[in-house]
Amino acid sequence: MKLFAITAAAALAMGASAASAAVITLDFEGIGNQNPVGNFYAGQGIVFSADTLALVDADDGGSGNFGNEPSPNTIMFFLNANNAILNYADGFTTGFSFFYTSSTAAAVSVWDGINGTGNLLGTLNLLAQYTDGCTGDPSGTFCNFSAIGIDFAGTARSINFGGTANQTGFDDITFGSATPGGGVPEPASWAMLIAGFGLTGAAMRRRRTAVVAA
Repeated sequence: MKLFAITAAAALAMGASAASAAVITLDFEGIGNQNPVGNFYAGQGIVFSADTLALVDADDGGSGNFGNEPSPNTIMFFLNANNAILNYADGFTTGFSFFYTSSTAAAVSVWDGINGTGNLLGTLNLLAQYTDGCTGDPSGTFCNFSAIGIDFAGTARSINFGGTANQTGFDDITFGSATPGGGVPEPASWAMLIAGFGLTGAAMRRRRTAVVAA
């Protein structure tokens, strides 16, 4: 965690370009199942904390116990921590949004300093909604993804994704807009998902419902 903080601070000091007003969406495709997101988007000035992982849907060979994700077939979650920090060195303006699925209430906060510091620009309160109104992919326990977003004034440089380990997942994280990029897929376009009891699954069956699957 200390190395992450130093790296992010150095990136902020080096970032001479103006804050971005462009709409950018992260869909986490190509990172791999339960691999750290880390510096995958560093070319865009975006770095995630060490416990932030990508998770691939079980129907595509991963261990994700979810369905109806807004963009196939990978989401972001955290397994060994109850939050994830995203640092955006150059900063961004206008708005922030994403899709989420969660079995617990949670909060995501937008800050004008790195590592969730400085002034709080806005907070998004998440509901426990992971099974609400699910259609089309019933065997993925976390089958409801809701869109949420916020407009804010100022320049944001970090996001604190709150939640519960293995109980909250995110997708299509969007900078510069209060409306997340992408759309919820048509139910008929998705295969049935055989998953376990969590955003992770079989390994978690002896615990409680979680985001990772078998």
